[in-house]
Amino acid sequence: MTDKEMIDKAFEQLLESYMHSSHRKKVDIIKQAYNFATRAHEGQLRESGEPYMQHPIRVATIISREMGLGSTSICAALLHDVLEGTDYTIDDIENIFGRKIAQIVDGLTKIAGGIFGDKASEQAENFKKLLLTMSEDIRVILIKICDRLDNMRHLDKQLEAKRYKISGETLYIYAPLANRLGLNTIKTELEDLSFKYEHPEEYEGIVKKLAHTNEKRTELFDNFTGPIRKALDAMGAHYIIKARVKSPYSIWNKMQKKHVSFDEIYDILAVRIIFTPRESTDEVNECFNIYVALTKLYKSHPDRLRDWLSHPKANGYQALHVTLMSNMGQWIEVQIRSQKMDDIAEQGFAAHWKYKSDSNTEKVAEDELNGWLQTIKEILDDPQPDAMDFLDAIKLNLFASEIFVFSPKGDIITMPAGCTALDYAFQIHTFLGTHCIGAKVNHKLVPLSHKLSSGDQVEIITSTSQHVQPVWINYVTTAKARTKIQTLLRRQDREYAKQGEEMLSTWLEQNGLTLTTSNLDKLTEMHRTKHHDQLFIAIAKGDIVLSQKDINYIFYGAKGEEKSKRFTGWRKYIPFVRSAGKVVKKGQKYLTVGKDFDKTQVLYITAENISQYVFPKCCQPIPGDDIIGYVNKKKQIEIHLRSCAEATRLQSSFGSDIIAVKWDMHGEIEFTATLALRGIDRKGIIRDATQVLAGTFDIDIHRITTLSDDGIFNGEIELKVRDAVALAEVEEQLRQIDGMQTVHRI
Repeated sequence: MTDKEMIDKAFEQLLESYMHSSHRKKVDIIKQAYNFATRAHEGQLRESGEPYMQHPIRVATIISREMGLGSTSICAALLHDVLEGTDYTIDDIENIFGRKIAQIVDGLTKIAGGIFGDKASEQAENFKKLLLTMSEDIRVILIKICDRLDNMRHLDKQLEAKRYKISGETLYIYAPLANRLGLNTIKTELEDLSFKYEHPEEYEGIVKKLAHTNEKRTELFDNFTGPIRKALDAMGAHYIIKARVKSPYSIWNKMQKKHVSFDEIYDILAVRIIFTPRESTDEVNECFNIYVALTKLYKSHPDRLRDWLSHPKANGYQALHVTLMSNMGQWIEVQIRSQKMDDIAEQGFAAHWKYKSDSNTEKVAEDELNGWLQTIKEILDDPQPDAMDFLDAIKLNLFASEIFVFSPKGDIITMPAGCTALDYAFQIHTFLGTHCIGAKVNHKLVPLSHKLSSGDQVEIITSTSQHVQPVWINYVTTAKARTKIQTLLRRQDREYAKQGEEMLSTWLEQNGLTLTTSNLDKLTEMHRTKHHDQLFIAIAKGDIVLSQKDINYIFYGAKGEEKSKRFTGWRKYIPFVRSAGKVVKKGQKYLTVGKDFDKTQVLYITAENISQYVFPKCCQPIPGDDIIGYVNKKKQIEIHLRSCAEATRLQSSFGSDIIAVKWDMHGEIEFTATLALRGIDRKGIIRDATQVLAGTFDIDIHRITTLSDDGIFNGEIELKVRDAVALAEVEEQLRQIDGMQTVHRI
């Protein structure tokens, strides 16, 4: 089959998908967009060697088949690379396809090549472009997510270093963004694909275990749902029941967070009941009717009822979740939702367009989306000065789970999970936040840093004499509160700087001196402040008290021993530093990346060159661990665990500086690792643990700490091992000790 025949066949499948949708059939404009894009990309190939048009067609097919969007979005998807890769202009597209399609294509072009560039400031600017464009037309970001999904599905054709960049970026931004927009199916696939390329061995291991335990889950599902089907049939309900199996990434993520094995995860299987409501029955009422029927069959868990019907999630998700005890002695979560609720859960806000209705539920969901976009605009009005802080603030605020709190008058306020009383104050009004001195939560006085929970009733206590304090940054988690506090602090600092400058000028004049740049530089050096404004602020606040020493320094400076004591006496010479289990002399040169360094090559860490790499304190990789390299600002190569939070941040933000790194160690060097132990306290349990280490494995223990509390003991053991395989064997043997509950690496 020729390239043209292959492309034409892919387009026919796209048209077939569109014709089976509920949208008005505007086939002519889709064909026109296809022909235009085909001519524009004629002769072009992607990095993988395939014809360029294959990608736009696949993106358009995802748009139609998996997201349920119409002709405008399909056309924009077909045309989304035309402006970047050809000589055509936005005016050409607008003249042929109209303003709306041109506007979406232009928005996609502005954020082409991924959210992030090579420098932090560019990252923030590109991210702002994405969010601003999204606030104009939500379809821009929906198409961008589909574009990323297609790239992830064909990531195996990219170089290894680029795979790390793209997968890290996907986990950091695109998957949470898809989740926030209610695109559950796409979110799950993006997470799994990222996991597959980040940790291939762990991914394959979980997939195999899921396949191996499938028969047992099927038996549990059939046994559990049999009585439910009979009850629903007796009610006359129109329904389907599905088994929902936890995704590999979700399983692995839970294993990491809970420090448990695959066999210890008990919610891999959930049951989903999807019904079509009868004309005479409200779908919310029918959800509760089904819930009542289920509780007559099985005992429900009192703390695990989740009502997303009365208060849908901000992404429009609606369902009733209940956890029931099966006849086989296992808790199983059941999700009850209508067909419409299921469509919205899987396709997000796009599914709302399939249901032309003025129902209150849809209005709530649309209001939530508009509120979210308004939050973006507020953040962009006064972004963080530092680009990475800005990205983190966006992520913190926009991708967080929601809680519902009540005002003193009973109004419901949606807030991100983990927010504090001070976050709430700034959410309500800047004046409340600025003058907040405390809060009452459920009528009890709490500090500003008190974390709120769903259902809390919050009253803010203010005082006009109160002003924003620098420490407040540590009390908030939302982007809105953080940006407001930093704006107010900067304003205060400007006022302090002006006041301090006047105080210094007056003091210098009183001592026969003037406010010159030279004098300011000397005083800044003497008091070890970074710049003149910092000196002014410290003087205004009273942190620096001007005296005769300042005059002496202006005239004479620091001399001999006095200078040494003042500026270097606080430093202590450290002759050695520890790096990746080896003792390396201070000042030893690390490998430095030059202009000709090929970042696409795979580097191998050996016993001979390991000291040339930087091993930051954020993680402790050992041979056998999945790792990546990062070229830092000093042009040195840092080595991180791929599962390290800092590594994810670096992959998503500095993708062009990510390097593929592999171990080539053969047990020549021992590495430090720390294990956390938890179990039932009994006499001799630590002795048994040390016997396993020293006796069975002949491992040196560097440090051991234990703490016992009400019959439960927690301990940490620092030891030396040669690789991750040896450490895993140690962990497994320690778990076999009588009374030992959990053993995990930290």
